[in-house]
Amino acid sequence: MPSSDQDLEQGTEKKGPQKADSDRYAAAATATYMEEDSEWTVWLIPMFIFTNVVVFVAIMYVNDCPEKSSRVYGSCVAKFLGRVSFQPLKENPLFGPSSSTLDKMGALDWNKIVHQKQGSRLITCMWLHAGVVHLLTNMFCLAFIGFRLEQQFGFVRVATVYLMSGFGGSILSSLFIQNQISVGASGALFGLVGAMVSELITNWTIYTNKAAALFMLIIVIALNLALGVLPHVDNFAHIGGLATGFLLGFILLIRPQFGWVDRHDLGAEARAKKSKYKAYQYVLWLLALVLLITGFIAGLVMLFKGESASAHCSWCHYLSCVPTSKWHCGN
Repeated sequence: MPSSDQDLEQGTEKKGPQKADSDRYAAAATATYMEEDSEWTVWLIPMFIFTNVVVFVAIMYVNDCPEKSSRVYGSCVAKFLGRVSFQPLKENPLFGPSSSTLDKMGALDWNKIVHQKQGSRLITCMWLHAGVVHLLTNMFCLAFIGFRLEQQFGFVRVATVYLMSGFGGSILSSLFIQNQISVGASGALFGLVGAMVSELITNWTIYTNKAAALFMLIIVIALNLALGVLPHVDNFAHIGGLATGFLLGFILLIRPQFGWVDRHDLGAEARAKKSKYKAYQYVLWLLALVLLITGFIAGLVMLFKGESASAHCSWCHYLSCVPTSKWHCGN
């Protein structure tokens, strides 16, 4: 049986306490753009944060611990909050609702997605959180990563990366984890980090300090994926979101090569002498687009046919949990 100790952002057992996995991101070195670039007004990320908080309050209201808790794990926590008080800490040490409430509100649940045709759970799960600790950790990471990206690239592209990465993380998680529910924004957050990496690669020639920035981003990703091999952490959502965001960065975050903007005022003849994008940027854009479309189609077809990706990859389960003498990985 799984232990009651929990990480943040997670797969949680359908019967028993919810578990969630932590999205811990270290500060990465930032490459410097070599041309002056106007900044977008940041409003999308604050709106996302506000929405997540409102959804969590609504979930706690529906949860109604004082009325619905079985008391098997003890009394509700913070009873002075009334209806929105938390489940007993033995059931949920993250100060949040029960697993059954999360499932009711749209957690990622393979059985309901495939057999009850509730595909919307692939999206709704990224707006749910297992507790206050889980919520605050994710929202801090979203602000830390998202503000910079929205300033540089605007709300449309950042929203696309965030939502599609969360969707991609949900697909991969559903293909590998079929006996647990999962909630949280980790897939979407990893997607933003993945997009930062590919944006740096595809716009390599217009940045300074780029090697150091890329190295730090890779270290951040490696450390967080390593944490994902702990029990009760949905690392497949991390990997799926990271891969989706990485491909979307090549597609959506491409910039004109250095010097092209300055030629804009020199007329069509001068601009024609210098291509807006380098050849490798076009190649990466096309390759990423093909891989993204192919991956989404293949993943969705496998999912709704009820197939398990684990049947085609006997070792892949180690990407999400590695058993040791200190812990075991639940089925």
